Amino acid sequence: MTTTDAPAGTTAQPTDEPTIQPTTTGYVEHEGVRLYVETYGQGAPLVLLHGGMLSIDLDFATLVPDLARTRTVVGIELQGHGRTADTDRPVSYASHAGDVVAVLDSLGHERATVLGHSMGAGTALELAVRHPDRVDAVVAVSGSVRKEGLHPDLGDPSVYATSPIMPTADDFAAMRAEYERLSPHPERFDAFMLKLNEAQEGFFAGWSDAELAGVRCPVLFVQGDRDFTTVDHAALMLRLVAGSQLAVLPGTTHMDATRKPDLLLPVLHRFLDGL
Repeated sequence: MTTTDAPAGTTAQPTDEPTIQPTTTGYVEHEGVRLYVETYGQGAPLVLLHGGMLSIDLDFATLVPDLARTRTVVGIELQGHGRTADTDRPVSYASHAGDVVAVLDSLGHERATVLGHSMGAGTALELAVRHPDRVDAVVAVSGSVRKEGLHPDLGDPSVYATSPIMPTADDFAAMRAEYERLSPHPERFDAFMLKLNEAQEGFFAGWSDAELAGVRCPVLFVQGDRDFTTVDHAALMLRLVAGSQLAVLPGTTHMDATRKPDLLLPVLHRFLDGL
């Protein structure tokens, strides 16, 4: 990885949130995509993979300072997100997982624990299924393995404005502001959101029962009780992945799942410290 000075700008979080400067920042090229990567702290590697239309800052700013006390935290901005420009390459869990492997190779990490949120959770599970030799453990926050596991409100646009699970107008405004602040092509927010929406069918294809039963690394599923994925589906994932664990965060939506450190960090430490 080519390192540079820490990127300009501040995180898209309130000023009273904990902040920390990266140890290194830089880019890793893979299949024509120039992936932005930053690291924090020292210790066993922990890769952070953000959700769709988010960034390292917007998804994980409240978690990184704590996690980096005992681990090398590796934040990756996936294709088309944050400081990583989009290309003509289709977006898929398979392509994202290949990019993560390339970053691990560049940093000299044979294996890592991977924590992903939403789209990042799917990428983390793809790594566990397709690249088991590179993964020590997975934390899948707000993920799913079947389309039918999604909350009914996601398929009913008439309730979007009133649904307790959907992103708010402020959430969408923050996504746009972050994209325009960081992206090499800030004018492409709407076009890239459309591309990501069109990729959803591939994301929802999930994995077979046999593939999930074959996952051998420790897996922690984390779920908001008002998430895009139903709690019933979280219970299904718990059954399909042998030996996995499940934590349901109370009063928590999809967008908030990584932004409640008081609830999430104790769960993460109990899992990670037990590896």
